[in-house]
Amino acid sequence: MKYVVTTDKDVDTVCSEMETVVPAHQFGIVAVHDLQETMQKKGVEFDKAVKVFEICNPKKAKAVLEKDMDLAIALPCRIAVYEDNGQTKISMMAPAAMLKALNPDPELEVIALAVESSFKAMMDQLK
Repeated sequence: MKYVVTTDKDVDTVCSEMETVVPAHQFGIVAVHDLQETMQKKGVEFDKAVKVFEICNPKKAKAVLEKDMDLAIALPCRIAVYEDNGQTKISMMAPAAMLKALNPDPELEVIALAVESSFKAMMDQLK
């Protein structure tokens, strides 16, 4: 249900590289959430870097929503980049498993598997 890779790069380097890797796979970065910063602004001490990238391919998102508008809750897909026990990790929830749990339509599975393949390629390129 999840895919995680570890890299020797630091979080900032991976996040910077996301800016070129994601578009090279025909996806766009919709938003970036700095969870460490957000928590600190809310008075919660958290000392690990965590950034969550919302990533989308509008054509694939449209195809999913045309099949089932309820799946808007699963969009856009996300890739997290974070520190964990002295390592930098890059992770995602597997789109195919997630969408299949919400709607078992085989046509949706084909779309989700294509997205998952692209995300794995991005993550492997980033490590």
